[in-house]
Amino acid sequence: MNIIQTAITGTGFYVPNRILTNHELEHMVETTDEWIVERSGIHERRILDKEKRNTDMAVAAGKMALTSAGVNAEELDLIIVATITPDYFTPSVACMVQNEMGASKAAAFDVNAACSGFVYAMATANAYIKSGMYKNALVIGSEALSKVIDWNHRSTCVLFGDGAGAVVIEASEASGIVAFDLGASGDLGNAITIPGTYFSEDDIRDRNNELSHVIRMDGREVFKFATRTMASSVEKLLEENGVAKEEVDIIVPHQANIRILQTASKKLGIDMDRIYSIIHKYGNTSSASIPIALHSAVSEGRINSGDTVVMTGFGGGLTWASALVRWI
Repeated sequence: MNIIQTAITGTGFYVPNRILTNHELEHMVETTDEWIVERSGIHERRILDKEKRNTDMAVAAGKMALTSAGVNAEELDLIIVATITPDYFTPSVACMVQNEMGASKAAAFDVNAACSGFVYAMATANAYIKSGMYKNALVIGSEALSKVIDWNHRSTCVLFGDGAGAVVIEASEASGIVAFDLGASGDLGNAITIPGTYFSEDDIRDRNNELSHVIRMDGREVFKFATRTMASSVEKLLEENGVAKEEVDIIVPHQANIRILQTASKKLGIDMDRIYSIIHKYGNTSSASIPIALHSAVSEGRINSGDTVVMTGFGGGLTWASALVRWI
């Protein structure tokens, strides 16, 4: 019996043209550029025009990834979109992408694991392909977080931005995607919330009115969770697959907070020059942050054939997810 291998064969991304700087935020909420940079490392973020949809970004990133991989939309077997900011509860962003790209053959659905969502979606697509059910998949992380931001809430509005990133995963003769580590701590789920169809008394109190579908986050709890799980997930993934830390060429993490990355660097014993960060340009784009960073690293020549790459994220749920990839 032949074992089916998989690999990432293309990457893509999209970010809106509108740049919102820290200096602009100083005129919107009580904050300063220095305060934001010191606590997060963020200098600016991208904001989607009000008349544009999350789906528009997902389609743009997906098309770029398909072009990079040399795959036509009509050939796609599967589309998975990771998002917590869908345009509709239904149809899914993935189904809207399928329609607008003309990928009529592809199955399509969304995944919600917040900032870990892209790696969750990758693992799901990878499993489908390794099972022999499909030959390829388009995996997208896309977020319109500006649509769920309370711009008067200082501790959250300075952190988030909009954008989309994508990869194509295909059956391969060489083993590109090696392994995953996924997990969740549902008991900590209240640390990051965006109400849907239910509002608790706490939700109503924290958001001023029960119609406010805006994000709230316990930053201290998330910081502790993130620094703990990022390091432990990466260590577990490497140990289980016989890979030494010294063999890792680059770590592409969820871009949430530069202090989280610095703390994880110390815990892992891996220098920051091997932990890729573009948080200063785009802020926290949740499930889009890892694929945007991945595409950026590939475009800059930071990732090349033969490199050992680790992707790792943490986020709402609370969840975590890491992937070990040998770049083909």
